[in-house]
Amino acid sequence: MNTMPIQSQTREVDSDDIAGVEFGRAEGMAVARVGDLVFAMLPSRDGGHLLASAWRVSRPLAALRRDDFYSYHGPVEDEAAFRARMIEQAEHSRELRALARRTVRIACNTPWGPSQGATLYAEGVVAHTTAGHGGFSLSPERNAKVHPLLRSRDGFYEEDSAWAAVAITFPDLFTGFERRSAEATIKDWRPDAWEAMSGTILAPGESHVKDRRAFEREHAGDWIVISALHSYHHPGMTEVIATRGGRRDAHVEERRFLVASTEYQVGRFGFVIDAARHAAYDGPSSFVTWTGRTRP
Repeated sequence: MNTMPIQSQTREVDSDDIAGVEFGRAEGMAVARVGDLVFAMLPSRDGGHLLASAWRVSRPLAALRRDDFYSYHGPVEDEAAFRARMIEQAEHSRELRALARRTVRIACNTPWGPSQGATLYAEGVVAHTTAGHGGFSLSPERNAKVHPLLRSRDGFYEEDSAWAAVAITFPDLFTGFERRSAEATIKDWRPDAWEAMSGTILAPGESHVKDRRAFEREHAGDWIVISALHSYHHPGMTEVIATRGGRRDAHVEERRFLVASTEYQVGRFGFVIDAARHAAYDGPSSFVTWTGRTRP
């Protein structure tokens, strides 16, 4: 997932706008406009909502359609959270205008392919876009300033998570929103580095990677689902394949279970089989890859 903050191509906003945001509703959705970006709180399949955006859609907010939105930025809890995120985005846009970033053309190769566009943040700090990915390129002098625990040997920092090392190293080149996003990104994906650099220990819920490690330790001996589908042979049930600790290896033992479809909700790190409630299953399978398999 791309965790770099949403980049705005902004215009000046009227002083009468509430914090630079225009709010509205369209097709039952909460929508907003911040500069040249429009945002919507889209319903998601799990009953929650996703934050989505589009650039340079000039129609009035009430005329927006769900199909207008093509960039997705993760879940948003409710309308109050959506409004708070929009106000934060407007603050981000205002701060962007005060920075000296320039769009430039740099003919070079990156680890993600030839650069198709670049933004100069400062001398030696360039963000590249390519056909399929992107990230930062630092000069050797700039790269030497990155903490050794986060430093890339080649000076390239991809946009999914490594970019955060650039933002915390050169905070004056980034907005407050970007700096907060960078800190959260490092806590999530590089918790050992964060703890060593900050001298603090991340608590449960503060790091995706640390929480996953804790889950894997707690359930190392449990059966965790690695594949699931609705059972053709048992309506209302989901047939699952599980392994100890959720390991995916050709040599580990796999077992099948039947779980009520109404109960089968995959958690943050997987669905744990409860042997007392979920029946082990050895009957006809809905998995094509299981059919005809020789059991050990």
